[in-house]
Amino acid sequence: MSDLKETLNQETGVISWAELIRYFARGVVIKVDTDIDLIDVAQKIATDNTTELKSMLNEGTVARASDDDAKDWTARNPDFWCVVTAPWVLVQEKTTPENVH
Repeated sequence: MSDLKETLNQETGVISWAELIRYFARGVVIKVDTDIDLIDVAQKIATDNTTELKSMLNEGTVARASDDDAKDWTARNPDFWCVVTAPWVLVQEKTTPENVH
């Protein structure tokens, strides 16, 4: 598993909301809460770990991006950490001092 995690980590990059819009329009954007590890979630998707993914979905720490998310992101234009686990594009908003709770 560590090889997969390392590969996913190397494929992680930063993407702006403007660049992400086309993926949102296709319905393939999954948002990951900033409190959990983006690469761990990508690994769970890549290995089809449905038990843990269902738990994260139920907790709301992982979710398909909604229209409300898109409206918020359009207003703020944030940058995201991003990794692709086909067909999904997983994103986690980059935290800055202004948007840390």
